[in-house]
Amino acid sequence: METALAMVVGILIATGVYLMLARNLLRYLFGLILLSNAANLAIFTAGRLTRASPPLIPEGLQAPEVAVANPLPQALILTAIVIGFGLLAFALALIVRAYRQLGTLDADTMRVAEPETKPKRGRKRS
Repeated sequence: METALAMVVGILIATGVYLMLARNLLRYLFGLILLSNAANLAIFTAGRLTRASPPLIPEGLQAPEVAVANPLPQALILTAIVIGFGLLAFALALIVRAYRQLGTLDADTMRVAEPETKPKRGRKRS
């Protein structure tokens, strides 16, 4: 099972990186989300997949009697999902604002703050 999940993580990372190399900001955002989901799945897989009982300690005992599931990867992934959703909402709001302001999602045409590459003729450079 871990091998199949490792293959899925690899495919998600490759797809995420491919989408992040695009000039379109929306594709970049989708690639970022795929990359974060791949990281979540990798953490979940690294926490060892078991069909153990929940990590509850019966009353009167100091430790569980049987093998229990590891709650740490589950807590980390839950936190990462919430943070990833907040990042998605914030980045999507920025992309919508940039599209309304500039009229494009192409990163190369959004060079408003960058200086021109060629100086204008008739001006002396100091």
